[in-house]
Amino acid sequence: MKKVRKAVMPVAGMGTRFLPATKAIPKEMLPIVDVPTVQLNVEECVASGIEEIIFVTARGKGAIEDHFDRAADLEALLERKGRKEDLAALRRISAMARFVSVRQGEPRGLGHAVLCARDAVGDEPFAVLLGDDLFVGQPPGVAQLLGVYERQGVGVVGLQEVPVGQEHLYGIAGGERIDDGGFPSRSSPTLRVSKLIEKPAHGTAPSRMAIIGRYVLPPEIFAILERTPPGRGDEIQLTDGLATLCAEHGLCGIEMAGRRFDAGDRAGYVLAVLYHALKRTDIGADVRAGAERLLAESRAAK
Repeated sequence: MKKVRKAVMPVAGMGTRFLPATKAIPKEMLPIVDVPTVQLNVEECVASGIEEIIFVTARGKGAIEDHFDRAADLEALLERKGRKEDLAALRRISAMARFVSVRQGEPRGLGHAVLCARDAVGDEPFAVLLGDDLFVGQPPGVAQLLGVYERQGVGVVGLQEVPVGQEHLYGIAGGERIDDGGFPSRSSPTLRVSKLIEKPAHGTAPSRMAIIGRYVLPPEIFAILERTPPGRGDEIQLTDGLATLCAEHGLCGIEMAGRRFDAGDRAGYVLAVLYHALKRTDIGADVRAGAERLLAESRAAK
């Protein structure tokens, strides 16, 4: 079985839910305190053993490529000023992995975005991470999927249970729980998937296990996506391709251990910023004290 060395990150979306902030900058560059959201996902990949990141971009996304490139003028300035820690942090970004960019010429759906990376990926398995999903966990989110892929030899999707009544907001997976021997401290977090439904109508979901923005896929998905007709929203849906992959080659899911933030939602984004700020040793105590004061003032004002 080939090692998973590459990850695809579709970053071509316009980010209209965050206007006007995203009028001139990609939504993936919105900071979680002082680190762009896209960098957090790259760091998750690197911590999971991924060596190459393939960005599927569009017009106006050059800031993402610039962020992961060398910045000689800025590095020289930091060196002259003796800011060694900042200089090391800056150089670490471009050295984390190999970075490749491919263009999605028109917005034709997530399945089409993944298909655009076909030549860059080649004939090997790969991970996919969606920029709106931030994940905090140990092992890292991608590493959890890679473990299942290595043991089961089929594509894997990341899953988390959603509250009753919210199934229609997600792609939902149904199937049978199996013990694949990889998580002795957890009770059967692996699912042998038998059904996938994109945003099922109320009362029709096969489970409450929602597909979140983490996947490990075999190269066979490209041929499947190529023949997948447009679905919901007249777009090529990745979930439709995964349903075919499931039927023809098999598919597993893993209920991921950790915390997910929907950074594509304004409230979810703010919570992600707060969570990461509270974890910081340099500002965490000040943020906690300030947040507690604001909450107390808010309660008093009611």
